[in-house]
Amino acid sequence: MAGIYIHIPFCKQACSYCNFHFSTSLTQKPILVNAIQKEIELSANAASVNKNIDTIYFGGGTPSLLTITEVHAILHTIKTNFEVNKAVEITLEVNPDDVNALSLIQWLHQGINRISLGIQSFNDAELQWMNRAHNAQHALNSIDLIKEAGFINLSVDLIFGSPLLSHEELKKNIEYILQKEIPHIACYALTVEEKTLLHHQIEQKKGMPIDDSHQSEQFKIMTTMLVAAGYEHYEISSFAKLGFRSKHNSSYWKGTAYWGFGPSAHSYDGIDNRRWNVSNNALYIQSLEKGIIPFEEETLSAKQQRNENIMIALRTKEGVNLDQFKTKYGEEGLMQLLQQAQPYVENGQLILLEEQLFLSNNGKFFADGIAADLFAN
Repeated sequence: MAGIYIHIPFCKQACSYCNFHFSTSLTQKPILVNAIQKEIELSANAASVNKNIDTIYFGGGTPSLLTITEVHAILHTIKTNFEVNKAVEITLEVNPDDVNALSLIQWLHQGINRISLGIQSFNDAELQWMNRAHNAQHALNSIDLIKEAGFINLSVDLIFGSPLLSHEELKKNIEYILQKEIPHIACYALTVEEKTLLHHQIEQKKGMPIDDSHQSEQFKIMTTMLVAAGYEHYEISSFAKLGFRSKHNSSYWKGTAYWGFGPSAHSYDGIDNRRWNVSNNALYIQSLEKGIIPFEEETLSAKQQRNENIMIALRTKEGVNLDQFKTKYGEEGLMQLLQQAQPYVENGQLILLEEQLFLSNNGKFFADGIAADLFAN
């Protein structure tokens, strides 16, 4: 089985921290939706493709800016050209300011059964600093509307570690989530990405820099509170009640195949081929009008596959399955991994069991750096 990701590159306004591909001009939206449909058709007609789909994910950008006609058109094209599982998980990323009773009913009727709500914070000052289009009350109201409409599978995004977020404010944010009984939470450390307003402000000494120790402490607070409340910390940034893991995102961490449609979207065949579309709306549209998918690709070497396997596996609760690793990379590959991991096992950031190598609670905040040290040179 495979997943499908649809990138919708439009937003009402630019958040100060975001470096994803998007445009704040919506004039190209109708013709870009047509181009996405064309890409889906062309991809499905290619030889030897995995057409069995069990997850569909609308990301962005802001997919909730799509009209219901546009949502229907994309889903109809997918179902016409791929074999979609009857129990498919269909996620729509939504901003609180786009949520209303009518939109929710329409999304449900289109088969969308999972909402990912971009709240980020319940603190109005922090939301303004991030240049978000909603306020805290919008966020709280949208959660109530989503639940009242009948959506059971709901995830919310929170950002921690910003200079404006005190530990007490973080705890309040989490308490709101617990009070609303949200089944899935995605928590991300604020990062400073190049070519963002936040990066420019910090470079010009007009903004407060990010403090790693502040973020690390907030990661511990967040993890402790959510695990104590019964959430499974199943991936570095993801917490879920029983039965509410994100099926789509879990496929990424398992290294299974997925299709990516839309400007800047990535695809992976589950083995060694990765490709990514051009990050330019106009070029994307022009190419598809000519029947050409505008992408670049690479074939991963055995070393790259090994390193990527380590990186994504360590993000998960289960970690690296050592038996499977030995089968793929041999006794020598396994011994190399264990030798590289030993310093982190000794300092308590990695835990080594008979068949598993996984991050301890103390190691999770440093996952990327630890994984990089386990890579083959």
